[in-house]
Amino acid sequence: MRAVDLRQDCAACEYVNVSGADGAYTATSDDPQIRFRPVSPLEPGWYHCAFEISGNSVVTPQIVIDTGKGFLATYRVSLKSERWRNRFSADFYLPEPANELCLYPADGAGKFEIGRLRIKRRNRAETLLFFASHALQILWRDPMRLVRRFRQYWHYLRRPHFVGVRTPSRLSPGGGSYPDWVKRYDYQPERDRKRLETQIKALERRPVISVLMPVYNPPADLLDAAIRSVEEQVYPEWELCIADDASSDPEISRRLEAWAEHDPRIKVVRREINGHISAATNSAFVVATGDWIALLDHDDVLRENALGEVAVEIGRHPDAEIVYSDEDKLGSDGLRYEPYFKPDYSRELLRSQNYFNHLTVHRAENIRRVGGWRVGFEGSQDYDLNLRIAEIVAPAKIRHIPKVLYHWRAVEGSTAMAGGEKNYAYLAGQRALEDHVTRTGLPAKVEPAPGVPFYRLKLSVPEPRPLVSLIIPTRDHAKLLSGCIESILTKTTYDAYEILIVDNGSVEPETHRYFEELRADPKIRVISYDKPFNYAAINNFAAAQANGAILGLVNNDIEVISPDWLTEMVSWAVQPDIGCVGAKLYYADDTIQHAGVILGIGGVAGHSHKYFPREEPGYFGRLKILQNVSAVTAACLIVRKEVYEAVGGLDEEHLAVAFNDVDFCLAVQKLGFANVFTPYAEMYHLESISRGHEDNSEKQARFFEESLYMQKKWQRLLARDPFYSPNLSREHEDFSLRS
Repeated sequence: MRAVDLRQDCAACEYVNVSGADGAYTATSDDPQIRFRPVSPLEPGWYHCAFEISGNSVVTPQIVIDTGKGFLATYRVSLKSERWRNRFSADFYLPEPANELCLYPADGAGKFEIGRLRIKRRNRAETLLFFASHALQILWRDPMRLVRRFRQYWHYLRRPHFVGVRTPSRLSPGGGSYPDWVKRYDYQPERDRKRLETQIKALERRPVISVLMPVYNPPADLLDAAIRSVEEQVYPEWELCIADDASSDPEISRRLEAWAEHDPRIKVVRREINGHISAATNSAFVVATGDWIALLDHDDVLRENALGEVAVEIGRHPDAEIVYSDEDKLGSDGLRYEPYFKPDYSRELLRSQNYFNHLTVHRAENIRRVGGWRVGFEGSQDYDLNLRIAEIVAPAKIRHIPKVLYHWRAVEGSTAMAGGEKNYAYLAGQRALEDHVTRTGLPAKVEPAPGVPFYRLKLSVPEPRPLVSLIIPTRDHAKLLSGCIESILTKTTYDAYEILIVDNGSVEPETHRYFEELRADPKIRVISYDKPFNYAAINNFAAAQANGAILGLVNNDIEVISPDWLTEMVSWAVQPDIGCVGAKLYYADDTIQHAGVILGIGGVAGHSHKYFPREEPGYFGRLKILQNVSAVTAACLIVRKEVYEAVGGLDEEHLAVAFNDVDFCLAVQKLGFANVFTPYAEMYHLESISRGHEDNSEKQARFFEESLYMQKKWQRLLARDPFYSPNLSREHEDFSLRS
């Protein structure tokens, strides 16, 4: 197929929020669109798209492809900047014919110019060459990982799930290019230092930040680099409190004395007996005079903007109690890698892993209040401190700075090099979490999280066990429903439940025969909803007739995998400060369908880690550990009935089909409840088989209206999901880097 020049070979072009012609345009709002309708549909296959565009609001141009279902986020292609100025390109796979394309040329209002815009379908030879080039890129980054996963990679290319083709983050750690991200978004002294200095000067009060550094026989050059990183801070109001924990290397003492003479803000305490890191940190804390305490390992490095960014954040939020930042690792070759872009405060994630880690800054008074660092928790002494202080401060006063402010040096024997290097640290963290459970009165046991070096809180269920009403809407598809019901009845270990099957106009005799069979089971009720399909209204109708104190919204295409799924979900749902609880769902091919909902992806929301293999740990273990999320899917959602009623159930007026579960979860969160995703409740989800796709103009119009309603109602949250980093992609669901 020849290349299509979209500006010339189209039957029609439609401009939305765009004015101008002949290549020069003005975007009149934050949502400019140019829609192209080719003379003949684009056939399925692999394509290469390239075009030139320039303008003051051009950041990440995108093309959304309509294959007859409307402009859905599933068919979104982000175009990447090439090394030639103003040139963008993308490779993508088209699984079915495309009738129309929509170009999103800019990220906001402003002027832009478009040159040639061409889409070319690759022939067989070009496709094979593309495969080879794509594989070589991965091979160059991580050869052994590609070798181990070649079958999976080949499956990815032969049967691609995404339209946009990119290197999967599970094959190339970190997703996109971290060096490219650093150049584009990270703090650059020549570009950003003056801005930070201006912000610091504008502070009404500049708090003194005491940096504590316990030291024991580090390599002298790395010690110097660590101290130098503090001395070179843009923010001047600091002191560095160093406790030498009886280092046996005399060179360490000489260097520390020289640094103390060089800068009066550097204080050195010499311990006569080695007491290990907790005791040494407490010794450093004794001489600290600052209102805020930061921690720095003796071989790590602070960014020059680190303390300045912390001071500015404290200035914005003077009631803050804890401030933490993002971090990355620093290799022996001096190269940065493996950034951890963290969420805002997530209590359940902190109970699963010490994700605060570096850089964490505490108000000094809180450290005194809890008694400092506890001896006996070495290796996880900071995790223990974080848990104890988080227990006594309000969640809103725990602030996250989504910037890399700390380089965690990966040297042999460090936990930065490999989580398994220090098993004593893991065990100390487990003891710290067990103490936290005891102090807070949680009815829980601490267990190792499966497959990752983190933790699981396994809660108990109160006795007598509360009744759960499982609501399952359905319309025909008796075989599908049978698989769902049988899996619940035969595999579920939690016995206090009833099943409410809501029949929304089934007509097949087979379905009605199956209903008669089910009515013989005292656990099951079949009720009729004889109105047009409205998912929200159906569930609200059933919820009003439910006997259980807990409601379970379950799709008819769900099949149970883990027998304890309901026990696990109920154990969290009964906690007084928890709202919605969601499960880990797989497609039939054992890839992830749902692991929590991320706001803003594709315009409204997307599913975390979608299409990842079942056994993958996910982004920093997030597929294997319990965590807070903004929303979960109603394909399997557990919530207390009182919470459901408090928000008025699902919105049947504005969100009859799409996004009502996301809207519901956000309403629950707005009331002050936390929503939770648990990976320990596992099920298959065949996804919307009974309802079908958005395959006609009426459904497409409804989907568009519901999307628009969500964007207007939850604009702030959709722009910035607190449980997802702004440094990560809003185009893809794989935790890849923002491009």
